[in-house]
Amino acid sequence: MTTTEQRSAVAPARRGGGRRADQRQGTGARLLGVVVGLVLLAGAVGVQTLHMTEGEQGDPLTYTGAKGEAVDARRFAVRLDSFVAAKSIQTGGSTLGTDHLFLIVNASAKSSLKPYHLAQPVLVTADGKRFSATDRVNTMLTLANTWVQPDIWVSGRFFFEVPASALPGAKVLFTLPQKVLVESYQPEVEVDLGLDEEGARKLAASPQDVYSTDKK
Repeated sequence: MTTTEQRSAVAPARRGGGRRADQRQGTGARLLGVVVGLVLLAGAVGVQTLHMTEGEQGDPLTYTGAKGEAVDARRFAVRLDSFVAAKSIQTGGSTLGTDHLFLIVNASAKSSLKPYHLAQPVLVTADGKRFSATDRVNTMLTLANTWVQPDIWVSGRFFFEVPASALPGAKVLFTLPQKVLVESYQPEVEVDLGLDEEGARKLAASPQDVYSTDKK
C-alpha cells in the first residue's frame, strides 16, 4: 500500500510539470512571434524612411522673394540689393573679357543663430537652365568668403558669366554649402531679378565697359 500510494503521489506531479513545460513553450513561441513581428515592422518603417530621405525628405525648402526684399530662410536671410552687367572685369591688375555678359550681383546676408558661409549661388533661367557663379573671379572677392554672422548684415558680390538670352525671368538661388551629411529640407533663397524681356534687353544693350573689383 505504501508503494502504491507513493506512485500515486508522484504521478500527478509529473503530469502537472508536463503541462507547465507546455505552457512555457507556448509562451516562448508567442513571445518569439511578437519579436519577429516587431523586427519586420521596424524593417518596413526603415525602408519607408529611407525612401522618403532619398525623395521627399531630400528636397530643399525654398523661400522666395524679389530684388530689395530681405528673404528669411530661418537659418539665414538674404537680400539681393542690386545688379549690373559688364563687358569685362578688372581684377588683380588683369582684365577678364567675355563673348557674353558678366552679371554682377550685389547681395547682403545675415544668419540667425551661428556663423555661416554662403555657397556660390546659381542663376536659374525662366526655362530652367542653371548657371553657376563664374570661377574666373577669385572666390576671395565674393560674399562667399565672408562669415555671415547672427543679426549683422554683411554685403558682397557674386559674379556670373551668362548669355544675354539667360536674363529674362532669371532668378538667383542662394544656399549654404553642401556638407558631408546632407540634411533633410535644407533652406534656400530664390530671388527674382525682376527682368522681363524689355528690361533684360536694355540691360544687355548697355553694359559697363569695365567693372573693377580693385579697391579704390
